[in-house]
Order: sequence, then C-alpha cells, then structure tokens
Amino acid sequence: MKNNTINKKEIEKFSKIAEEWWNPNGKFKPLHKFNPIRIAYIKDNIIQTYKIDQKKNPLKKLKILDIGCGGGLLSEPMCRLGADVTAIDASEKNINVAKHHAKKNNLKINYICTSPEKMKIKNYFDVILNMEIVEHVEDVDFFLKTCSNLLKKNGIMFVATLNKTLKSYIFAIVGAEYILRWLPVGTHEWEKFLKPDELISILKHNDLNLDRLDGMQYNILTDKWKISSDKSVNYITKFIKN
Repeated sequence: MKNNTINKKEIEKFSKIAEEWWNPNGKFKPLHKFNPIRIAYIKDNIIQTYKIDQKKNPLKKLKILDIGCGGGLLSEPMCRLGADVTAIDASEKNINVAKHHAKKNNLKINYICTSPEKMKIKNYFDVILNMEIVEHVEDVDFFLKTCSNLLKKNGIMFVATLNKTLKSYIFAIVGAEYILRWLPVGTHEWEKFLKPDELISILKHNDLNLDRLDGMQYNILTDKWKISSDKSVNYITKFIKN
C-alpha cells in the first residue's frame, strides 16, 4: 500500500537553500516575482466562490491549508487577508525559516513539518493550496487523493504547476536553470511535469471538478507575470469538491 508522498531527494534539494526563502534577490527570486499574481488569483477566486463582500480581511474565518509551504511566501499573505492558515512542508529547515519569519512579523500561522497523508484533522479545510508542489512529490496520484480527503465538500483546491511540453522544457529548465540561472540547476525534472488533462483526470477520480484553468506568463520586457490564455509552460487551476 502506498503511504508516503515525500521525495527525499526533493526535500534535501530545498532544505539546502532554505535560508534563501525571504531574499527577493536570492535563489527564490522567481517565486517572489511570481507571488503577486498567485495571491491575487487565489484571493479573487475565493471571494467569487464564497460570495464574500467584505473589503477588510476578506478571507476571515476561512480555514486554509498551504501544502509545501516552503518559507511561507503564500501562507503569510493569506494570513494577512484574515484566513486561519495551517501550512505544512516536509522539510524541517523550511518550517523553521517560516516560523521564524512569521514570529518576526507577528503573524499567527500553524506551521507543521509533515506531509498530507500524515495529517490528523478534526475539521476539513475550506481551501487547499497546492502551488508549485505536485512536480516535486513522490506519487502524484496518492498525493492528490490525500489532499482531497482533507478538503470539505464544496471546498476549493488550487493547483499550480508546469505543463509537460517541449516549450516548458526549453523555458523552465534550459532557460530558467541553465541560461538565465534564475533557479538552481536541477530544481525541476521535466518527467515530473503534468499536462492539464492528466491533472484534471486524477482530481476527477477524487471528487474534484475543474472550475478554472489559466496560464501564467512571464513578460521579459516588464519583468512581470500575468494570467494568460497560454498554458504551455505554467498554469494554475481551481477545483471544487463535489
């Protein structure tokens, strides 16, 4: 029986550079550039689905689980927007960095060093974030099934990852890792990338229906990311649980 989604090699890779999480010009610079559109996309889609009309703390009372949270780059903005955030990562170094940064900023986030299949919960989550994580786990089917089990009925799951295309190999691996050196070499393995159809199919088997599928595109001239119809490299999805 499969009972583990942790890929030790991946954990070691990110643990080595854990101290860099909050350095906007460090090894996670691409994520810092990426973060504003991820935050806006998540916030706007939650507000739309849950029909929230308050401007201040729009995510108040919502229980959010951030899986593969790293240093907390998404957990902290979600907390600032009012959400009750639980954030997990299999790397103890990442969790320690995240805890330290949240404490420094007086943010109450429940950080736990674990993986979804090991979680014991009393209440299901309203929202689950799987952002740039599915391409790093050991068994993506089992991982997504476990995540689905933690989500309440009519809850939202966001998944952002890389498409398995020739273009994604050229841009995300050759370009970002070897030529531009935006990311450490070996950050991504193309074999682990998922086509949208594969992701949709896995989640459909786990009672999650696709609500939105959008591309994310980097503009080299403005040095900014935007939501786009081009899903050939990066894409972001929103699923609703039956």
